[in-house]
Amino acid sequence: MRAVRLVGMGALCAVIAGCANNAPEELAKAPPPPPAPTAAYAPQQMVVVTGSRVRGDAIAAERGYFVPPVMVATDPGREKYDGKEVSPVKLTAVEPVSTFSVDVDTGAYANARRFLTQGTMPPRDAVRTEEMINYFRYDYARPQDRSQPFTVTTDVAKSPWNQGTYLMRIGLRGYDIDSDERPPANLVFLMDVSGSMNSPDKLPLVKTALAGLAGELSPQDKVSIVVYAGAAGLVLEPTNDTAKIRRALDSLEAGGSTAGGAGIELAYRIAEDSFIKGGVNRVILATDGDFNVGVSDTKALIELIEKKRDSGITLTTLGFGQGNYNEALMEQVANKGNGNYAYIDSALEAKKVLGEEMASTLFTIAKDVKIQVEFNPAVIAQYRLVGYENRALREEDFDNDRVDAGDIGAGHQVTAIYEVVPVGSKGWIAPRRYEDKPDKAATAKLAEAANVKLRYKLPDGDTSKLIEQVVASSAFQSAAAPKGDFAFAAAVAAYGQVLRGDELMNGFGFGDIGTLAGGQDNFWRQEFLRLNALAGSMKGG
Repeated sequence: MRAVRLVGMGALCAVIAGCANNAPEELAKAPPPPPAPTAAYAPQQMVVVTGSRVRGDAIAAERGYFVPPVMVATDPGREKYDGKEVSPVKLTAVEPVSTFSVDVDTGAYANARRFLTQGTMPPRDAVRTEEMINYFRYDYARPQDRSQPFTVTTDVAKSPWNQGTYLMRIGLRGYDIDSDERPPANLVFLMDVSGSMNSPDKLPLVKTALAGLAGELSPQDKVSIVVYAGAAGLVLEPTNDTAKIRRALDSLEAGGSTAGGAGIELAYRIAEDSFIKGGVNRVILATDGDFNVGVSDTKALIELIEKKRDSGITLTTLGFGQGNYNEALMEQVANKGNGNYAYIDSALEAKKVLGEEMASTLFTIAKDVKIQVEFNPAVIAQYRLVGYENRALREEDFDNDRVDAGDIGAGHQVTAIYEVVPVGSKGWIAPRRYEDKPDKAATAKLAEAANVKLRYKLPDGDTSKLIEQVVASSAFQSAAAPKGDFAFAAAVAAYGQVLRGDELMNGFGFGDIGTLAGGQDNFWRQEFLRLNALAGSMKGG
């Protein structure tokens, strides 16, 4: 593997000019860097990627991904997370309705992987089980046409970790789009080049990730680059010239304090100036989340992002690095910006998020997607939603089109799993002495265990559409242990809950998770098995 070099300002001229003894051949032949930013910023040190190839991984070697050197684990106490308590059990007779916003983020999975590969268990607050589950793709049916942008799949299996309980899975799958039918994209790369980004797993990896995305763009797309450090500056005006984009990325260096708010304001102004009606207008923020100068007040920042979201400019956040990583802010602003949040811990992950999944990352096919499940108290006695704690909505929010919710991109999948206790089975909560029997409306519909409702808006719509689907009681009566695709989804759900310290997992451990997941022939699923085994070796089972 070639080295990653940190080049001081004194050697900057030699590196860019391509001095024979100091620069690789490809840099020596490269055109001069673009003009300096229009607004001054004062970087102090340049990070130059001189090339790399992953060893020991056939897939990575074949594609030539850059992977930064293995980082030494740092104290996660300096990192910021907004963990929620594990969802409590609900008594159906008291609270039969569960409502939440969909979530297509995957950052928690990649971030947990970073901790595990460094030999450290991830902090419990860093784990969101829904992002673990939604990191993977499942065998859901494709939409037959685009009159409804996604399919809805429900299935039931016996719980592998609690005798007498069942898992009810809800799966959504958005329709795919071909590259030639993608709407034009107006993308503004907003890059943190402050001193905190001066690390091999930060700015060099940001460059690799965004250079890969630039290579996936079409002639109708436009890219701008805004950076922020001591101040915010425009490095590259809107262009669809891939070579210009990559040269601009190569010229960037890290140094200075972090004026994140000012950078975001400038990025939105550039996005507004290049706005494409009917296209994708998005700011892509790449940072470690270490905002400490400028509009650092979280409330003011969110108000700005929400205002721009309503004008048609969305926000995606890409998290990098460790030690000072502010994941709580990264996830929150992406949620408010109707974008998505991903954590990039390697160039493989960058390729997955911004290459293979670019269409779903950028091109929205349904917005404000909400799920509401009403359980029949005559059939289901208790339930709990696995994950989605920070996506919970009030029951009245479901029919309110003014309440914001998650978006689904082309080809996106969303999976939610409930663990439920049928009437007559021993649940987590003992029967109550003065509990009423289900009313006539419930007992009259004994064939129905639950009613699943979804609301969504089309990308250019303001009025939501409703989908309803009944889960039959017979699905529970005929349910067996989860198999195949469902078994893997259940294994990932268990992995997340065990990492979170869920006390209702009944002793189900990492060894049991590996057995449940079974053999896999998919690269990412195989990696999951290795990570699970690694976690098991750290915890002793």
